[in-house]
Amino acid sequence: MLETVALNDTSVDCSAYSEIPKYQPVEYLVKWATLPWEVEQAMQIRRDVFCEEQGIFDGNDRDEIDDKAQIIVAISCEAGHPDTVVGTVRIHQEETGVWFGSRLAVHQHYRSQGKLGASLIKLAVSSANWLGCRTFLAHVQSQNVLFFRRLHWDILQEETLLNRSHHLMQARLEKYPPFQTPIDGFVIQTRS
Repeated sequence: MLETVALNDTSVDCSAYSEIPKYQPVEYLVKWATLPWEVEQAMQIRRDVFCEEQGIFDGNDRDEIDDKAQIIVAISCEAGHPDTVVGTVRIHQEETGVWFGSRLAVHQHYRSQGKLGASLIKLAVSSANWLGCRTFLAHVQSQNVLFFRRLHWDILQEETLLNRSHHLMQARLEKYPPFQTPIDGFVIQTRS
């Protein structure tokens, strides 16, 4: 059954995230989610990754943080136009100046692009930095610690969350200059 989100008098097919792409786009738009179809496809990617692939949650990974979080998306572009959400992360301010990133997920067919996860993290931290962030943290699954360290994050402590090994990590804000147009975002090109 196809899921759709009504936008004015049209419907947007939200099932595209699960289709194996016939091509690998070389251009992606990384931005704050502002449209219903962007949010819906981001949530579906999270369900695919955290519920189906990793089995961390049963059926849905939504929680109370989603009520206050800003969703960020990576969207594949076809002929220069945004087409399908292929990755996502969320950010929220826990207390004044202290921000968290969480639920970083890239659709399995797009992980080989190499830049999507890093670009989502870049916009997450840089847009929070623009909004007055003094500390940016994330609970990172242990298998991803090296990836985050390469992106200028430091380990603060090891921990167990959701019965899995994690590390509380902190971004070095000086490596993430404030980004003032997160709604517009930025375009990245990946290897073809």
